[in-house]
Amino acid sequence: MPHKYNAARRHHIARPKRRVTNWSEYNEALRQRGSLTMWFTDAAIAAWKAAPRTTPGGQPHYSDLAITTALTLRAVFHLALRQTEGLIGSILQLLGLDLSVPDYSTLSRRARNLDLPAQARATGGPIHLLVDSSGLKLSGPGEWLVEKHGTSRRRSWRKLHIGFDAVTGWIVASLLTDRDVDDASQVEPLLDEIVEPVELFLGDGGYDRTGVYTALEERHPAATVVVPPRSDAVLSATADTEPNQRDRHIQVIAGKGRIAWQRDSGYNERARVEGQFARWKQVIGDGLRFHSDEARVTEVAIAAAALNRMLDLGRPNSVRVA
Repeated sequence: MPHKYNAARRHHIARPKRRVTNWSEYNEALRQRGSLTMWFTDAAIAAWKAAPRTTPGGQPHYSDLAITTALTLRAVFHLALRQTEGLIGSILQLLGLDLSVPDYSTLSRRARNLDLPAQARATGGPIHLLVDSSGLKLSGPGEWLVEKHGTSRRRSWRKLHIGFDAVTGWIVASLLTDRDVDDASQVEPLLDEIVEPVELFLGDGGYDRTGVYTALEERHPAATVVVPPRSDAVLSATADTEPNQRDRHIQVIAGKGRIAWQRDSGYNERARVEGQFARWKQVIGDGLRFHSDEARVTEVAIAAAALNRMLDLGRPNSVRVA
């Protein structure tokens, strides 16, 4: 726990037990996540070759969709670029398609400026936006080498910021920044990636900044902002006459306590975005494999799209067991 509020009481709260009620459908969805036919779609085959270029410059051989398909296979099946090239070549051969295979250098080069296709959400309704950040390691010396040679140099990493829609379960926004970037400063760039209205915004104490409330008020004035105020937070000058959302949070915490505020405000729902990071690092991995910042941005966007596609295949219907 980062803030240790009511730490003496928290360890007495029993962990809730849950049960999946649609296990057969979810079990089939888990199988489909490893299916090559799901990732290598008819649309990717039809649009494999690049459209004729009408502007000055060289003519690309492969469309953005072809490169995206290849990099998606690489991310899902944890392949190196050369192995990705071999996998695609074998699939095209088995399908009997007369299509050329992008080599590993082409995949690496095109990843730096790839235009990814837009993803359509399952529902166009308001978003319940949960935001958080986590670290992703950069490729470099392994932990064994660092321990063996006793070097004091720490492995570099980048910070991944995501916006998670609690309604659909989708990752609707993702950003990659340096590790010293403040979380609250990335709220506006995350909102830039979201077209639908935001109905609810949930974030941890790191998002308790004036700029966060201002950005949401300007772009989504009807949004409910649930962010825990700092322990030394004070009311605004207009709290007695026109209290804002932050003032109301401070007043409830002062009257009922922080745990009661978390329960009544729905702040505990924010734990779902932390589960997304666990899912990301289990399915995709806890590191970044490209060596340039431009390609790493593409790597993160493709990983988010792959996780969303997996979720569309099926998700567990989990209910709490009394």
